[in-house]
Amino acid sequence: MWNKRREEEPVRPYTPPSPSPMAPQTEYKKESAPVSSIPPARTESDFRGGTAAIGKAVKIVGQIFSREDLYVDGDLEGTVEALEHKLTIGPHGNVKAGVKAREVAVLGSIQGNVEATEKIEIRKDAKLVGDIRTARIVIEDGAYFKGSIDIVKPEPAKVAPKLPQPPPQQPSGPPIVNAQAAASDKR
Repeated sequence: MWNKRREEEPVRPYTPPSPSPMAPQTEYKKESAPVSSIPPARTESDFRGGTAAIGKAVKIVGQIFSREDLYVDGDLEGTVEALEHKLTIGPHGNVKAGVKAREVAVLGSIQGNVEATEKIEIRKDAKLVGDIRTARIVIEDGAYFKGSIDIVKPEPAKVAPKLPQPPPQQPSGPPIVNAQAAASDKR
């Protein structure tokens, strides 16, 4: 109503004045926004590509063997194995199972023993009741954990030990003498 005139005027983009041949040349650079070194928290949409998902409304009773990353946001009872992959329990996930995976991230609830060859993360507001066996662990402030922790060092890649080379063997019996050297000694 009062600013009617401004709305009617077209908005023109800014164009820098053209430099005169006598003026020094200047370049205009767009400044980039600073980038945080802290990785952003993962959301549900981050887990869709290349990851199997069990949704909030799904309940599974039994054994799960996964050959890809697995995201569980529903109810699960039994056992879960993703030995070479990451298992993520979403914020609505409720797991009552023994878990074995390469990496485990808990945002919801797990009741059962958890074994991860690389790392276990228990995030803020998560709950884990059971024994843990892993190489590395992260427990965020606000998480609930009850159980024991067994930190295992990952086994380094086994390198075949170098066997010492035996010295060259000499034939047994009387020593062999060079015929020319023996003939010159007799002269």
